[in-house]
Amino acid sequence: MKRDNIIQEKSFAFAVRIVKLYKFLCEEKKEFVLSKQILRSGTSIGANIEESIGGQSERDFLMKVTIAYKEARETVYWLKLLLATDYLNQEQADTLIKDSEEICKILGKIQITMKNSNS
Repeated sequence: MKRDNIIQEKSFAFAVRIVKLYKFLCEEKKEFVLSKQILRSGTSIGANIEESIGGQSERDFLMKVTIAYKEARETVYWLKLLLATDYLNQEQADTLIKDSEEICKILGKIQITMKNSNS
């Protein structure tokens, strides 16, 4: 994970969307509890990816990627909950869930590759 990093780019773009979602939920929907949860998990993905890039060892790298994967899974949960409680409509939720699941797949493949290379 060095330069022109697709997961780094995707997670940053996703974090931007999550920040905009947070603003929408607070300003338009007057929702202040779930919005904080989605903000934390959705922006944490990219932050952990950045930390992994600066990891001091392969183990450190893998640990941060694993945390980013868990945060992406958590984000899917919050998005589904926001949909089920009518804070998001189907179209809004679908695009964000799709992006989060794509990030999960990429991070999952990175984890598998790292684990297989250490076997």
